[in-house]
Amino acid sequence: MAAYDLFVVGGGINGAGIARDAAGRGLSVMLCEQDDLAAHTSSASTKLIHGGLRYLEYREFGLVRKALQEREILLRAAPHIICPMRFVMPHDEGQRPAWMIRAGLFLYDHLAVRERLPGSCGVDLRKHPAGAALKPAFARGFEYSDAWVQDARLVVLNAMAAREHGARVATRTTLVEAKREEGAWLLTLQDQHGRRETVAARVLVNAAGPWVERLLQRVLRVGSEKTVRLVKGSHIVLRRRFEHPYAYLFQNPDRRIIFAIPFEHDYTLVGTTDLDYQGDPADVAIEPDEVGYLCRMANRYFRDPVGPEEVVWQFSGVRPLLDDDAGEAASVTRDYALELDKAGAPLLSVFGGKLTTYRKLAEEVLEHVAPLLGSAAGSWTEHVPLPGGDLPDADIEAFVRRQLERRPSLAPALVERYARSYGSRMDALLAGVETMADLGGEIVSGLFETELRYLLSEEFARTAEDILWRRNKLGLGQSSEAAAALQRWIDLHGEGLGAGSTAAYDRGS
Repeated sequence: MAAYDLFVVGGGINGAGIARDAAGRGLSVMLCEQDDLAAHTSSASTKLIHGGLRYLEYREFGLVRKALQEREILLRAAPHIICPMRFVMPHDEGQRPAWMIRAGLFLYDHLAVRERLPGSCGVDLRKHPAGAALKPAFARGFEYSDAWVQDARLVVLNAMAAREHGARVATRTTLVEAKREEGAWLLTLQDQHGRRETVAARVLVNAAGPWVERLLQRVLRVGSEKTVRLVKGSHIVLRRRFEHPYAYLFQNPDRRIIFAIPFEHDYTLVGTTDLDYQGDPADVAIEPDEVGYLCRMANRYFRDPVGPEEVVWQFSGVRPLLDDDAGEAASVTRDYALELDKAGAPLLSVFGGKLTTYRKLAEEVLEHVAPLLGSAAGSWTEHVPLPGGDLPDADIEAFVRRQLERRPSLAPALVERYARSYGSRMDALLAGVETMADLGGEIVSGLFETELRYLLSEEFARTAEDILWRRNKLGLGQSSEAAAALQRWIDLHGEGLGAGSTAAYDRGS
């Protein structure tokens, strides 16, 4: 029976980040996820690494400061998948007063050290590039900095780093039974084929996200003083609404905000909603009323109106927010809390959190559990890049230029996509590749056999959905027939390539 120092339940951003941190401290670690990595909340975000400008209105200064500090760290750690973005906030007299916004932006600029991003400023939208897409009534506004991220890839890179430090990562594997016995956890796992396995762990971390309470109650049978409030956030994707590189923050009459963000070159992402959610988080789906709401709010600003018929993709996720008894869902804190239960073998449960602060959350988890495991190793993730992120000066633009120069026989758009997805791991992806023919067959548009094999062997991918919607966004514009053809290729060629099986990385025993 395999035995581990630390067993982590949940393959979202928090679980993957905890596994990476723990494995890098020399602990034996196993991570299990019932579906694909980032299959739920962590791939359904607004794709931002940000301090949370609107949280200042709720006086969450500590959370914003922490998030802004982490924004700088993550920009250095993963410059291939996290990039700076300038946001434009149009303003008129019906919104929060201009002085209040200026004060908030001043705080946003100065709550934490800002090295890589320019500060905020006022803008004349009659002259600014972002003004052309807006109604003429919006003549003034503000501009500030945050960052954009390939959210699901951030999770995958953390899981890869955990594995490279010796962790075992088991996707499509469910924790079905657990009991404390002689100071340890005995854990029964079941994979997607119904096969069962029992492992032991000295400490268990419950990072199950929206399922954190269900796991406590139904599997671990442990009580908790904390609860999560499930809040649904939905997004729509439209054909590109503007040509410039700026994103928008729109303030709405209901005091909420939505973003409109350049997305995958040819699209615009609009979101999000905030609605209390009941039911299984796996069943979450956007409702027509939400699509209508997002279109209406965008149409308050855009010169050319959008309608539900223009939506080319839509997605929803359930955010497990730490329940702080707030009235409206939009005002619930985005901070997190950790609860350590030492009544027998230790159990640490994670409540809440957000994409931007996952690394700090993982560090705090290890501050709690490392002493229980006799580990004196200190924190380390602040200064270590994620896989592929070790680019000179963290300069993705220079890296892209070098890759285009090095690989003149490959399609430039393909080289750029590889650079911005895989960073320095491009060398492993393209080992032996000199020409387009060396990439193998093009299974669906833009996706060649060489990349497919890499995703299956190195990035835990298993299905067409894993690849087309989480490892990349090539699903946009693809037909159902193309996705089916990809799945047939995986079924035929994928055996033996999978890096995420319960057997492939059993390094903790």
